[in-house]
Amino acid sequence: MDFRSDTVTKPTERMRQAMLEALVGDDVYGDDPTVNRLEAMMAEMMGKAAGLFVPSGHFSNQCAIMTHTRRGDEIIVLEDCHIVLHECGAPGLLSGVNTRLARSDLGEYDVEEVKRLIRGDDIHEPRTALICLENAHGNGRAIPLVAMKEIWELAKEYDIPVHLDGARIFNAATALECNVRDIARYADSVSICLSKGLSAPIGSVLVGSADFIARARRNRKIMGGGMRQVGVIAAAGIVALEDMVDRLDDDHILANYLGIQLDDIGGIQVAWDRLDINMVFFTLEQDIDLAAKLEDADILINGAEFGEYRIVINKDVNKEDVDRLIIAIREILGAA
Repeated sequence: MDFRSDTVTKPTERMRQAMLEALVGDDVYGDDPTVNRLEAMMAEMMGKAAGLFVPSGHFSNQCAIMTHTRRGDEIIVLEDCHIVLHECGAPGLLSGVNTRLARSDLGEYDVEEVKRLIRGDDIHEPRTALICLENAHGNGRAIPLVAMKEIWELAKEYDIPVHLDGARIFNAATALECNVRDIARYADSVSICLSKGLSAPIGSVLVGSADFIARARRNRKIMGGGMRQVGVIAAAGIVALEDMVDRLDDDHILANYLGIQLDDIGGIQVAWDRLDINMVFFTLEQDIDLAAKLEDADILINGAEFGEYRIVINKDVNKEDVDRLIIAIREILGAA
């Protein structure tokens, strides 16, 4: 049983069949009909003009940053966002931009702080070229629309574009009980993962205006992301959009059930203020390596990060698996 992430899922049988039967062409020439269909589907769902199929969410975010900025610029990001914590310092390496960190209030900006962080017209300072949002946030929260709207309006006041890391935007929309367009409207560009929650084997789509995507397509090529007969992969992404979005609430419900069961075990503190989607975060009073202990029982979770564990519900685990996980944790903590 694998609870490390929602990226560990296997493709569904319909995905495999779609991959087998996919019509393909050379995507660098724009000739792959399956890729073109996926890009158009995602753009329409997000209320944007165009889309670009790329290998990963990391790639998508970095391609967006490269397209929005010039070398020497500065971008404003939350201190705990994925771009900062898990993308290897890529903004500086790939785009030559500085990252200006803002304090995170459970994944939200303080608008007044962002105002102070925006640079003025001073030749001694880098240009503030981009503000980045994340929803759902990697900490497990679905960020309220009002918080996104405040940053969007501030950015427009200063004529600064906004990029949304929407790797799990469909989870966020499910938790907020809104349409994904209601989230995407507060960003000029959005990155959406097909392999997180939606169970496709690979790929993300970057969406935005037609001009933005045209420029991003060149940057995708610069970054080595020009792919050829990649409709065999895009086909699984189409099935993901058709089949996997409506079932995300099942993962959220099961994650909430897991949180309740964990909360009933002595020595565990569940982060209830961040249990909005399919992730359960918790800490242990006992100083043990829970991940290593669970691996002995053939159950996989990631090790603690910053003293906190994360268990992720995905389509390849069910309630019986969660119950087995709970029993194993009880036995481990009882024996420790």
